[in-house]
Amino acid sequence: MNATAVLTIVGLVLFATLLGLLWRWRTGRVETSRDTRVDLPEISADASATLLQFSTAVCAPCKPTRVLLASLADEYAGVEHVDIDLTHRADLAARFNILQTPTTLLLDGGGVVRGRIGGAPRAHDLRAALEILLDTRHTDRTPS
Repeated sequence: MNATAVLTIVGLVLFATLLGLLWRWRTGRVETSRDTRVDLPEISADASATLLQFSTAVCAPCKPTRVLLASLADEYAGVEHVDIDLTHRADLAARFNILQTPTTLLLDGGGVVRGRIGGAPRAHDLRAALEILLDTRHTDRTPS
């Protein structure tokens, strides 16, 4: 094998590694989003915030994400979790530019997107974003 071929292979491996590291770094982080309003019948007008999860039937990380988001919704008063299966709502994938599942949108009380998470969310990042959005410290819900 000549030196040019070896250098090309090494360069491709380094490039692929850098792309993989960048993808890993971005996945699961809360990114601020443009102010898009979400008008869906599944979204409650009474919520202070909504964790809107887009998933599919064949998505492996969607179930643990569902558990995490439901748990966070239970921890904060006024926060709701809504899971929409894109298998049956492909129109929403195009409308909200969903390129991977799970994708979670963090909505304020008015249904405006304040954050977007591609991939399985990082709990501490999502909790911090929720606290900023709710402008409050973590308080447990009291059972009714």
